[in-house]
Amino acid sequence: MRRAGLGEGVPPGNYGNYGYANSGYSACEEENERLTESLRSKVTAIKSLSIEIGHEVKHQNKLLAEMDSQFDSTTGFLGKTMGKLKILSRGSQTKLLCYMMLFSLFVFFVIYWIIKLR
Repeated sequence: MRRAGLGEGVPPGNYGNYGYANSGYSACEEENERLTESLRSKVTAIKSLSIEIGHEVKHQNKLLAEMDSQFDSTTGFLGKTMGKLKILSRGSQTKLLCYMMLFSLFVFFVIYWIIKLR
């Protein structure tokens, strides 16, 4: 009895098919090629989408950075304005109190003068 070595037992002319019929093998190859091409087109579409998403993210980050700097400047501006309003309100209360005292004294002297002339 003789042992079969590598390459023995394969019919002549079908070395790449390993016993499969030519029509079945070519159908599988065509199916693989079609699926490979479909996968390649899907990968290309996903790659282009991811690149577009990356560009959009960079653009949105730039807009957010600009908004952040604008908010910071607005916060500083409002802080300065509030400080000035506090100073103004403190000064105005003192001035208002002085004006009220002077007005009261004026009214008091006018009333005193009217009463004295009668």
